[in-house]
Amino acid sequence: MFPKEVPMIIYVAFDDTDTIDCGRGTGKLARWYGGELPDGCRLYALIRQQLLVADDIPYTSHNSSLVCMIEAPGREVIPELIRRGAAHIKKHFVVGSDPGLCVVAQDDPAIPALKEFGKLCLVRKVTQTEAHAAVGTAHLSGHGGTNDGVIGAAAGVGLTALGGSGRVNEWHEAGFTRTVPQETTAGFLREHRIEPLAIDKNAAWIPDTDLIDNRGWLRPNWLGGRAVLPVLAVAPNRWQTLPKKKGDES
Repeated sequence: MFPKEVPMIIYVAFDDTDTIDCGRGTGKLARWYGGELPDGCRLYALIRQQLLVADDIPYTSHNSSLVCMIEAPGREVIPELIRRGAAHIKKHFVVGSDPGLCVVAQDDPAIPALKEFGKLCLVRKVTQTEAHAAVGTAHLSGHGGTNDGVIGAAAGVGLTALGGSGRVNEWHEAGFTRTVPQETTAGFLREHRIEPLAIDKNAAWIPDTDLIDNRGWLRPNWLGGRAVLPVLAVAPNRWQTLPKKKGDES
């Protein structure tokens, strides 16, 4: 799932840190956290997970959670990641929100239960009690309001660990997906471990020399534990990503 040079991945998930009229979402808070990591750690990826949208589920705008996948030298950094995560929420959350924080190592015994919990959050309303049961002895904490953010934070970890859900908002180094040129070759993307995927009926492999237009908004999907970019053919040897939806998070 991860390159051999990555010693360990630790999931740090945030949910419900904003309000509808505050002017920014949890995505920005999670991205800022990537710049406040302990020595020896770096942001491997920032994954956005979309959860169920239903009338009986309270949410701010999209009901999505954000998961920082942190490259770390080992489990010994977890207490510091938790401390910095809690301080980060305290510094940046918006009054009126219900923040939650979940921190889990990739080899934690809770990962299988969190995967099932994450899938459950896509089909029905769940409770804080269920979230805490799924996380076991790993870290899950609420930081204000109703603390309902613990649900999305735990679900975000589970779905990201599942490897077949979510959107990559940042990749490998903070800012990469935001600074890449609008038009690149398929080979360039593969050099950075982003696999372009043709989603037409032929689903043919895309040659390295083919050009791909990301519409100025490179956001691969998180599939099979990899960054995968769905594209459609627009001309011979030219491809384009799917259009960004109106109101989509940055």
